[in-house]
Amino acid sequence: MSTPGETPNPYGPPQPPQPPQPPQAAPQPPQQSPPQSPPPGPYGQVLPPQAQQPQHNPYAQPTMPSVPVGGGYGPMGMAPGAPPTGFGGGSGGGGGGKGWLWGLGGAVVASAVWAGVLFATGGFDGDDAEADLAGYRYTTNLCTPTDTQSFKDSGYQQKDGTGSTSNPQHSSSENPALDSMTCNIDFEPNAASSSDYSSVWLYTTASLHKKTDPAPEFEAQYRAYEDQKTSSYSYQVSPVSGLGDEAYVVKQEGRTSSTGAYVILAVRDGWMTYQSTWSEYVSSSASATAKTPEEATDMLKKSAKATLEKMKR
Repeated sequence: MSTPGETPNPYGPPQPPQPPQPPQAAPQPPQQSPPQSPPPGPYGQVLPPQAQQPQHNPYAQPTMPSVPVGGGYGPMGMAPGAPPTGFGGGSGGGGGGKGWLWGLGGAVVASAVWAGVLFATGGFDGDDAEADLAGYRYTTNLCTPTDTQSFKDSGYQQKDGTGSTSNPQHSSSENPALDSMTCNIDFEPNAASSSDYSSVWLYTTASLHKKTDPAPEFEAQYRAYEDQKTSSYSYQVSPVSGLGDEAYVVKQEGRTSSTGAYVILAVRDGWMTYQSTWSEYVSSSASATAKTPEEATDMLKKSAKATLEKMKR
């Protein structure tokens, strides 16, 4: 309890009891400890002194509260370090003990609240959510399972590698968070002559997402093509059924200066994503005829279905 006539300092440490004052002719104003300048807050505002409490970072991740020394946690809705109502710095033998017991009790209550939050959000699980790879396996050479039969049946053959350039080309990267695989194959029409200029290639990528589910963003990645428009071309995006959990085809439309097709087929199956791109250019004087976007889409769908089945073996 406080000495009569004295205003307790709610932010300071407990004060020892004051000895009785001898009678005086006139009452004296209460003695108060000199005010201390509190440290500035994170945005420059002045905050109450926090007795040996760290400054609160509003952007920090929540952590388990520790038991404070010589202080306590305020009631729900009060910042840590703020004095509770009725527990100011008091005098007498029981004041310090009550403050310590209240601080311990507040920490236990706060710990129980944080424990409930962590249990609800999976903070005590120890492991991240298990990736749904749908049976797909990492391979160092994606060209091995890449099926090209649909392109051969449509009148294309794989070009021979020239010099130091091999065909097909592949790359891969294995990582605890993401496995990436690529395959690039150059084709040419069977009917093309040596004087024809043509560029036909199939570029395939596959990714195994081990830490993050790609589902929420998968469609948006390909719908973004619809906003890429110029005076000479635009893109049409359509869903495709029968492949994985979801699939989309992106067709470039409006080519005016060349003959050919540019088509992307994207598939998501669980946490595996797959994309195959068909790009063809045939000069107007060539003897061969390029495939339409619809024909290219059909070839990509057949190739993707066979390729994804091989990737699970």
